[in-house]
Amino acid sequence: MRQFKTSPGKPDSLGASIQGNAVQFAIFSRHATGITLCLFDKPEDSEPAIEIKLDKRLNRTGEVWHILLEGLKKGVYYLYRAEGPYEPQSGHRFNPNKLLLDPYARAVTGNFDWNLADSRGYDPGSSEKDISFSTISDAAGMPKCIIYDDNFEWQGDRPLNYPLRECVIYETHVRGLTLHKSANVKHQGTFRGVVEKIPYFKDLGITTLELLPIQEFDELEVVRKNPLTGKSLQNYWGYSTMLFFAPKGRYSSTGTLGEQITEFKEMVRELHGAGIEVVLDVVFNHTAEGDETGPTLCFRGLDNAIYYMLDETNPRFYKNYSGCGNTFNCNHPVVRNLIMDCLHYWVVEMHVDGFRFDLASILGRGQNGRILENPPIIERIAEDPILRDTKIIAEAWDMAGAYQVGAFPGGRWAEWNDRFRDDIRRYWRSEQGMVPPLATRITGSSDLYLRDGRRPFHSINFITAHDGFTLNDLVSYNEKHNEANGEENRDGNNYNLSYNCGAEGETSDPGIQTLRNRQVKNFIATLFLSQGTPMLLGGDEFRRTQKGNNNAYCQNNEISWYHWTFKERFADVFRFCSGLIHFRKAHPVFRRPVFFTGRDTNLNSIPDIAWYSPSGAYPDWHNVEMRSIAFLLDGSNAEIEADRDDNDFFIMFNSWPDDVQFTIPSAPGEKRWFLAIDTSCDPPLDISNPGEERTLHEQSRYTVKARSMAVLLSKHTEPYTLKRE
Repeated sequence: MRQFKTSPGKPDSLGASIQGNAVQFAIFSRHATGITLCLFDKPEDSEPAIEIKLDKRLNRTGEVWHILLEGLKKGVYYLYRAEGPYEPQSGHRFNPNKLLLDPYARAVTGNFDWNLADSRGYDPGSSEKDISFSTISDAAGMPKCIIYDDNFEWQGDRPLNYPLRECVIYETHVRGLTLHKSANVKHQGTFRGVVEKIPYFKDLGITTLELLPIQEFDELEVVRKNPLTGKSLQNYWGYSTMLFFAPKGRYSSTGTLGEQITEFKEMVRELHGAGIEVVLDVVFNHTAEGDETGPTLCFRGLDNAIYYMLDETNPRFYKNYSGCGNTFNCNHPVVRNLIMDCLHYWVVEMHVDGFRFDLASILGRGQNGRILENPPIIERIAEDPILRDTKIIAEAWDMAGAYQVGAFPGGRWAEWNDRFRDDIRRYWRSEQGMVPPLATRITGSSDLYLRDGRRPFHSINFITAHDGFTLNDLVSYNEKHNEANGEENRDGNNYNLSYNCGAEGETSDPGIQTLRNRQVKNFIATLFLSQGTPMLLGGDEFRRTQKGNNNAYCQNNEISWYHWTFKERFADVFRFCSGLIHFRKAHPVFRRPVFFTGRDTNLNSIPDIAWYSPSGAYPDWHNVEMRSIAFLLDGSNAEIEADRDDNDFFIMFNSWPDDVQFTIPSAPGEKRWFLAIDTSCDPPLDISNPGEERTLHEQSRYTVKARSMAVLLSKHTEPYTLKRE
């Protein structure tokens, strides 16, 4: 290691930053009595090349320890040691034998495997009253923090920041998207692999990629094996963050010694160049260190009592609102600063367009664990001037009973709307009493978002997500089949609201296959014709299957990977889905910025929305046996889009197992009705190309087949006639 000169440095920028020919280090710890900076020449080194013990008088300002090393440049690796009390009964778990990661590290050496037993801060076999230090040296197995400066050329790129109501979100996993050989990409399972799929995303029509966690985590932390194959399981999803600032090294094709930063930026730049946003799924509710028996990697060894919520009666144990062993102390001022610094970094330095916050209700819990009326970190994120144009999306619940869908604090937050998911599933499996909830969900969930001044687009509508059945499996399985997870099928949600259409799993029955395809199209059409912001689970557009596994978090294999051959096998579903996305984008009436009123808001004698029973009368909303409903949308509402009017639409839903004939009102303005969509029709009649919609032979009635829906639009022209027998 080259020679360098030390000076005290400054406390105002945490982490390691290159400053000319020097590197500034700064790290927080309130309760540490000593901090040592450890420098390594190589990632695999088992001992530091140099250890620099920071002087309390020169290298500490308040609770920040800092030092400047002149002559030190990128390409050096570092960790820390922290001295202090080892008193679990008081919440402190300092151990100078442990090497620790910098919470602000921008990258760590990738492709690492470490022994979690060697990373424990104590001997788990010791009694509670006689806990001894672990003296195991784990440097060789620990990833090292990297001093790296990529001098990236953004070529004028900035976050796109589309308005939410203009967005179509596509939730996907970086590795699973392209890891299967059928992906036909050069850089499988990487950020560059995502770039190679840009033409596909453009063809599909989505505007926004929402990526499952890409912040550094240990995918090898799962110690179980698949009982069906004997192969080791992995943390595939990545909801176990180790470092919040660091993109995952294993997702880089160019290298894992800092190159992952450059490759992530390249991905964002290229996606933006193609008009596609990047939203990150972030996990601030817990960390990879787990409960009191988990590994000591970073926060626990630096200041356990600050970073985590501890049990007041016995602080050696952790509050567990995340279901993962610990809960991050998000509303402690120090932790709030870390979260805000992290969000600023990803927006300012990495150019991302937004965040989806996993188990976001934990962000609303105070240090004692109780839900706060005005949670500081939630309000701070919402009101932060740097993040003002950034999308902020809450998963508005946690694993300890908090449920805040429709009531998440902070003003401008959007929310994953699981009420939309459940009500639409229940309607299409023909449960009684579901027509009123259907009507509420497809019109923007005003029951949830109107009362606090939010808009329809604050509802993130979805039918499926990474957590649960895929869309194919939703119509193919009545029960979960998670045996491959090694937990005897106990894991995963039992409340799936699925309907297998007559057989469990794969079948050769042509009738069941036809019904499943129709149900898939029903769900897709409902999603993209509803007010709100739609989110599509990646692969649903060509019926990706997980073989009935509804909790594939540990399956880094063909259960989770995208089989791109399905795009050809279910080409009609892909065409239908892509067609619906483009249809939605072409018609602003489906992207209203305000809720419907049911009144004539445009002074044209037409209400903005009007409801009809199949007979043409006003619906009896109290009739629980009702399974069919229709509505007329006025496309001439000036509040929709000021520069042009839209078509009018008549949309019919039928979840009965029998055909239903609908009486159709006259098209407004002396126009005629044209058939745009019918999920019961074979392609290409299931969705017409723009301008090729077929006029109805009979303008006053239309038969909607069993378990299907149809969409009519009004036009003056009449290119050709469609007759339905």
